[in-house]
Amino acid sequence: MKFTDGYWQLRDGLTRLRPAEVESVQPGDRELTVFAPAKRIERRGDTLNQPVFTVTFTSPARGVIGVRIAHHLGGLPARPSYRLNTGDGHPVKVEIGPAEARLTSGELSVAVGLDGPWDVRFEQDGRPVTNSGARSLGLITDQDGRQFLHEQLALGVGETIYGLGERFGPLVKNGQVVDIWNADGGTSSEQAYKNVPFFLSSRGYGVLVDTPAEVSFEVGSEVTSRNQFSVEGQELSYHVFAGPTAKDVLRRYTALTGRPARVPAWSMGLWLSTSFTTDYSEETTSAFVDGMAERDLPLSVFHFDCFWMRQFHWCDFGWDPVAFPDPAGMLRRLKDRGLRVSVWINPYIAQRSVLFEEGRRLGYLLKRPDGSVWQWDMWQAGMAIVDFTNPDATAWYRSKLQTLIDLGVDCFKTDFGERIPTDVVWFDGSDPRRMHNYYAHLYNEAVFGLLEENHGEGEAVLFARSATAGGQQFPVHWGGDCESTFEAMAESLRGGLSLAASGFGYWSHDIGGFEGTPDPAIFKRWVPFGLLSSHSRLHGSSSYRVPWAFDDEAVDVLRKFTKLKMSLMPYLMTAAAEAHRDGVPMMRPMILEFPDDPGAAYLDRQYMLGPDLLVAPVMSWTGEVSFYLPAGIWTDLLSGERFAGPRWVQQTHGFGSVPVLVREGAVIPIGAVDDRPEYDWSDNVQLRWFAPTEGRTTVAKLPDAAVELTFRDGQVGSRLIDGSCERYTVELA
Repeated sequence: MKFTDGYWQLRDGLTRLRPAEVESVQPGDRELTVFAPAKRIERRGDTLNQPVFTVTFTSPARGVIGVRIAHHLGGLPARPSYRLNTGDGHPVKVEIGPAEARLTSGELSVAVGLDGPWDVRFEQDGRPVTNSGARSLGLITDQDGRQFLHEQLALGVGETIYGLGERFGPLVKNGQVVDIWNADGGTSSEQAYKNVPFFLSSRGYGVLVDTPAEVSFEVGSEVTSRNQFSVEGQELSYHVFAGPTAKDVLRRYTALTGRPARVPAWSMGLWLSTSFTTDYSEETTSAFVDGMAERDLPLSVFHFDCFWMRQFHWCDFGWDPVAFPDPAGMLRRLKDRGLRVSVWINPYIAQRSVLFEEGRRLGYLLKRPDGSVWQWDMWQAGMAIVDFTNPDATAWYRSKLQTLIDLGVDCFKTDFGERIPTDVVWFDGSDPRRMHNYYAHLYNEAVFGLLEENHGEGEAVLFARSATAGGQQFPVHWGGDCESTFEAMAESLRGGLSLAASGFGYWSHDIGGFEGTPDPAIFKRWVPFGLLSSHSRLHGSSSYRVPWAFDDEAVDVLRKFTKLKMSLMPYLMTAAAEAHRDGVPMMRPMILEFPDDPGAAYLDRQYMLGPDLLVAPVMSWTGEVSFYLPAGIWTDLLSGERFAGPRWVQQTHGFGSVPVLVREGAVIPIGAVDDRPEYDWSDNVQLRWFAPTEGRTTVAKLPDAAVELTFRDGQVGSRLIDGSCERYTVELA
C-alpha cells in the first residue's frame, strides 16, 4: 500500500506519526524494549497528548531477531497466528551503552541508536545488512480512522529481493507492489495462490512479516531505496534471519516455520490425470493405463480429477455410480498394476451434497454473523465451506476421507482454499481477515496429517494449490491453472522459483499447460521441463494429456525423459533429503547456488535441480534457447559436450533434447533402473564424476550411503565411508 505522494508529501486524507527519538530503553533477560515518542521530549509538558511507539526486540532462534512494533498494546490476542518453533534456549546478549543499545543472537545483532533520529541497524558478524532509519517506521491514519503501521528496510546498491510466495511476474521483486492475499487468479497476473510474507535478499538475510493477515509490500516501489511492508492495525511484527548465504537464510527460516516433510519416492514418478472436464469412466482410465504400458511409458500414479464425483455434488466424496460402478474393484485393479491412486478434493460442500445438511446441522460449516451458513453459487451451486477452526468439523471432514483411504486411495489433490470470505464468523473466534490466507494451512494440515496417520511419516503426499508461510510442511504444491503456451510455461517456472525462494522444498506444474489444448510442439517442449522438476504430472482442463493424443514423437519424448528421471532417482532422493533436513529446495533459483555471481541474479528461465544439475527448458517454436553458465567447466548430461563458464550459450534443440548441464567436479549417481522410482538406488549404481581436477577428493552422496572418490595421476580411487552400497562403478565424464 502506498502512502506517499512523491518523496515529500502524504496522499490526500492521510496523516502520519513517526518515532522522533529514543526516550528510554528497558533491557530484559532475553529482550530489549525501546520507547520512542513521536516528537522530541524537551520538557515535561511534551509528554502530554503524545503517542509513543513501543518496539521490542527478541530472538526466537539463534541468528534470528524478532521485532514487534506497537502503538496501542491493549488489543485482544490476534488469531490465527503462525506457529513458530521458538525457545531453543540459545544465548541472547543484551547490552546498553551510552550511544546505542544492542541485542545479539549468534551472528546477528540489532543496534538501536540512543542519540539523534530513529536509527536501527541490523548487522551480521559486524557487517551491516539493512537498517530502519528516521523516515522508515510510521503510523498512518486515513480519513476513515483506519490505522496502518509500516516499516521500511534499506535496500543497498545492487541488492535484489526474492520470494514472497509463488509469484508469476519477474523473479526479482525490486520495483514491484506485492499484496499478500491468496487468490484464485491463474498464473498470468499479480495474484497468487500461495502468498508468503517472507523475502530473501541477495545481501544474505531474510525477513518474515509475522502475520497471516494481508501484508502490502512496496519493494523499492514507493521509496526506491527501501523495502516497505505495512499492515492494518496497532502492531507490526517481523523476524530478520541471518545468512550469510541465501541457503543459510532458508535453513533458519524453515527451522522456525517448519521444514518440508519427506516425500515418498513413488510420488516422484510420473502422474497421469483424467484431466478436468473431460468425459471419462473406468473404461477410459483403463485404456490410458494400458496405453502407457503398451508404449513402455513408466507410470507411478493415476489421478482422478473432479468428475469422479457426480456433478453438482462436490464434495460428497462418493464415486459417480454410472462412470464408476465398482470403485473398490477398480482401485484394486490399478494397484495390482503397481500404481498409486490420487483423487481430487476441496474443502467446499455443494448444497446438493449429502454432506451439506449434515454439516449444517452439526455446525461444521462456516457461518455469517447472523448464524446462517455462508453460501454462494460460484464453483458449486449453494456452496458452503468447512470450518477447520472447529476440531469436530476437522475430524468429520477427515472421517469422510478415511473412507476413501480404506477403499485404496493413496493421496489427495487438495485443490482450492483461496476464495475464503471475510464477512464470516469462525468457530474459534478467529479474525476473518487473518483467516483468509491461513485457511489453506489448516486445510492442507488436516489432510496431510490424516495421510501420515495412515501411511506413516515420509509416505504422505498431497498435490496442493494454496498455501501461506509454513505450508511447505505439507508437500507437494503445484503451480495452478496456466494456459497451454510458451509464455505460460515461462510464468509457471518463475512462480516455482519464487516459491522455492520462499522455503518450499518441492514443486510441480501441469505438463503441457492446463487451459486449452497445447500444440504438439508446446507439449513436447514442456515434457522435459516437467520431468526435470521435483514432481511430474500430466494434467489438463478440457482435453486429455496422454502423449499419443499429440503425435508419436510425443510418446518418444515422454518415454526418454521419464526414464531419465527414474535413472536419476539416487540423485533426486539425495536432493529431497536435503530439502527435508535443511529446507533447501530441490528446484533452486540460480542465486541460491551462485550468490556471488552477479550474472545469476535475474535468471528466471533456468534453474538448478539439486546442487549440481542446471536445467534450461526450451520455450520456443524454433527450439532456440539461451542460458547462462557460471564459472567452471560444465558438461551436457545428454550429449557430453563441455563448456567453460562464465558465459552465455545459445543452442537449438530438437524435441528429444534439452540443456541439462552438470557442474564441474560433481558426482551424479545414475541408478540401474529406469522404469520405476522405487528400487535399491545404491545397488549397481554408476557414479559419474564430471571434470574432476588433479588431486581432487570428493564425496559422492547417495540416499543411504556415501563414497569418497579421489583423482590422482589420471586414476580414480574410491572407498565406502558411510552406509551400504552393494555394487557401484565410477565413470569419468
